Amino acid sequence: MQAENIGFDVYINDLKKYLKHLFHREYDSNAMGLRRDFPTELMDKIMKKKPLSVAIPKIYGGRGVSVRECLQLLSVASYESLALGLIFGINIALFLEPLAKYGQIPVQQRIFKQFLENQTMGGLMITEKAFGSDALNMKTAFQEKEKMFYIKGEKHWQGLSGMADFWIVEAREKRANGELARDIGFFISENKVANQYISMTHRYNNLGLYAIPYGINQIDIGVPKEQRLISEGTGLKLMLDILHRSRLQFPGMGLGFIKRLLDESLMHCKERQVGGLSLLNIDSVKYQISKMQAAYTLCSGMCIFSAKQSGIDKDLTQMSIVANVLKVLVTDLMSESAQISLQLAGANGYRLDHIAGRSLVYCRPFQIFEGPNEMLYTQIAQGILKLMQKVKQTNLYDFLKVYEYTNLSADFYKTQLDFNIDTKLKQRNVILIGKMIARVISFQFVLNMDGFNVDLVEITRQNVLLELAAFQGQFSSKSDVNPILDYEVNSNWTTF
Repeated sequence: MQAENIGFDVYINDLKKYLKHLFHREYDSNAMGLRRDFPTELMDKIMKKKPLSVAIPKIYGGRGVSVRECLQLLSVASYESLALGLIFGINIALFLEPLAKYGQIPVQQRIFKQFLENQTMGGLMITEKAFGSDALNMKTAFQEKEKMFYIKGEKHWQGLSGMADFWIVEAREKRANGELARDIGFFISENKVANQYISMTHRYNNLGLYAIPYGINQIDIGVPKEQRLISEGTGLKLMLDILHRSRLQFPGMGLGFIKRLLDESLMHCKERQVGGLSLLNIDSVKYQISKMQAAYTLCSGMCIFSAKQSGIDKDLTQMSIVANVLKVLVTDLMSESAQISLQLAGANGYRLDHIAGRSLVYCRPFQIFEGPNEMLYTQIAQGILKLMQKVKQTNLYDFLKVYEYTNLSADFYKTQLDFNIDTKLKQRNVILIGKMIARVISFQFVLNMDGFNVDLVEITRQNVLLELAAFQGQFSSKSDVNPILDYEVNSNWTTF
């Protein structure tokens, strides 16, 4: 029976067992952590299960682009391999969903067929060397001539560089006077077509996520007009919709990753004996495990929210605050869980072929790509501050207790949130405000999970409380320390 015709619960449970068999029996997942790229035969075996059918509309033979199913797929994959989860995430959020929403019908028919029959892959090209997060100033340009779009430029750090069969390429229109238009366009390229081939001219030695190739891509292609993505609004709105939807699916990867580390850490702490007792008898270890369980719970709440709110039938262009919250907090929780896992594993964890050490390196770029977390925390705070100004409110708690995404959770943290905010804040303090808001919003997602484990909810409430207290303390300190550029003056300890 075809994967897309099996009930999803049956399919995902079968895939879960299958991936566990592949990564623990047929292949040594720890040894694979030391090599570049997954073995070709491993990827072939995985793709034969047609996992990406979850992000293909039913009219083209797929499972229907259900966010719930996409998130479960990402979680199951990331439990066994964060790199595999990200490979699926790139394909789903940055290619298949945009194609399903904005692609022209003849192109959809042709490409979706290839994904189902030939196990092809696709990605998104935005980032350029000189314009990392400043996408609107990119230099990759397109011109329209005789029913074709000709695109030239250079992109880098695209996941699946040299591996993907299809790309969505972002570019700005080059006008007759040579200047580039402010708005942007999105175009699909197909590598097997000669004048659409995008070459990777240099491969980066990425620090982690070895299974995913990254590098520099040279673009000099021509694509038919039908391969442009079409939207009713501007190209900027199209980009926001794509990126926000992608960020809303980060919890899928985060949940699987954190659950794996939690399971591994619990097993280790039960088995590891110190003075005749397991590590779980040590109070500080209990606290660290509880933090990982709080991370697991927060990600669970985010998954439910995303499943309800981020379908391709939804317009996410105005959902920047919540989309940024999910991206930054999930990735911070992933990093913190990896740190805890490594610490609990002791010396053995500090090995690249140990899941704790490998996870620490592999999850780190998640806090950087699709917008560095410091920038997104700033945007979260600025977005809330603008809303506060509109209603002439200066007290953070008074605003959050009526804000739609915190009206249930704010009361749990009144002591930590009950302070006035000056409009003239240093960025470091704006970031602190963003971190506080992100956690209060995310705890509301937990409160909305009717029937969820009450002990996990309480663990999460207390852990969020501790974090908010710490952030509030930093904010109240009003630190204005700045670096000294000539720090070597009178600072050589040997002269004293």
